[in-house]
Amino acid sequence: MAWARHTLAGLALACVAFTGMPVVAAPETTLRPPAVRGGATPEAAGVSAMPTAAILPQSAPALRPQLRPVSAQILAAAARPTEQIPVAPDGTLRPMMRTPEFTQQVLFGRAKRRRGSVCGDIDIQGEEAGNIAGTLQGCGARDAVRVRSVSGVELSRPAVMTCETAKALNKWVSRDVETAFGRSNRVVELRVAAGYSCRTRNNRPGAKISEHGRGRAIDISGFKLEDGTMVSVLRGWADASTSRALRRIWKAACGPFRTVLGPEADIYHRDHFHLDVARHRSGRYCR
Repeated sequence: MAWARHTLAGLALACVAFTGMPVVAAPETTLRPPAVRGGATPEAAGVSAMPTAAILPQSAPALRPQLRPVSAQILAAAARPTEQIPVAPDGTLRPMMRTPEFTQQVLFGRAKRRRGSVCGDIDIQGEEAGNIAGTLQGCGARDAVRVRSVSGVELSRPAVMTCETAKALNKWVSRDVETAFGRSNRVVELRVAAGYSCRTRNNRPGAKISEHGRGRAIDISGFKLEDGTMVSVLRGWADASTSRALRRIWKAACGPFRTVLGPEADIYHRDHFHLDVARHRSGRYCR
């Protein structure tokens, strides 16, 4: 019985000590809990305190990061005179909104171009020519057009042709001719040697009617560049500075057009490119 009384007394004292223990709040500055519950110091808990120098090695770096050294780019930018253009944009890179006047000008220009277009293509500028009657049997063209420019490239003189021919010319110019001599020196004009003409092939008596007599052909003898230079087929074909470009666009024409003749075809075409859309049983004829 004495043993039971001593045990109960010990449990009662333990309960009193536990209920009297202060409540520890959550730490405010660090997530690591105190080393001893209740916030007691190590000395109070019976643990001998160790000096900080003994815990951290003498060569331990400072916990605060060091400042990065100033780069050469920052120094160069700071040394620039204030009157010079800044190295970075001062304002936003977002483009300004188009004004109503600018939008109206664009729409007006597009409407003007559409009014001057033919063959249902805004890039083909000209006027309707209607049906053309030939003076020789086999000549003539239906629903012909008189073309002034294609894809912004002017013709040296308006040329009469069918819409099929005009579309082939526009495709060739926009895809291959305009930048053939360099993007910084574009082709701005085609020198037209012949358009619609009611005649026989190569003007030979008794020969078949030329495709020119049907509005399905056009002859180009030169290309004018932005700087005013005129590259002629006659001289440029053998000139080292232009021969490569001329041969490339001559070859590229064999696609939009079904017949392509150049300086090496025969003596009749040594000074121009003959281009037509005539259909051949054997396919395209290019030489």
